[in-house]
Amino acid sequence: MAALAVGGSMAVRKSIKRSVAFVKEIPWTAASRELREHFAQFGHIRRCIVPFNKETGFHRGMGWIHFSSEEELQNVLQQESHIIDGVKLHVQAQKPKVLPGDQTSDEERDF
Repeated sequence: MAALAVGGSMAVRKSIKRSVAFVKEIPWTAASRELREHFAQFGHIRRCIVPFNKETGFHRGMGWIHFSSEEELQNVLQQESHIIDGVKLHVQAQKPKVLPGDQTSDEERDF
């Protein structure tokens, strides 16, 4: 495990499960403020990211909502539909990235 210096003392870095929702089909009339307002009913939002296209000035129709806990994320996923400005959003849990060379099964590798 890696150790981090925190305020002059040592702390052990723990594996933290990310509580992130990936949102697609965001209407062009909505931005991060509207997403925060809608998803705040499910819990504390640590971060809301809606990337914009520099050429058009519009967002790309997708974004990420970072919640404080896994329970809050599960509350979001349990709701059947999420609608902002009359448009039904597609919401799913963010899948962890798998880097090349990462082991993706429980089998051990021989080197």
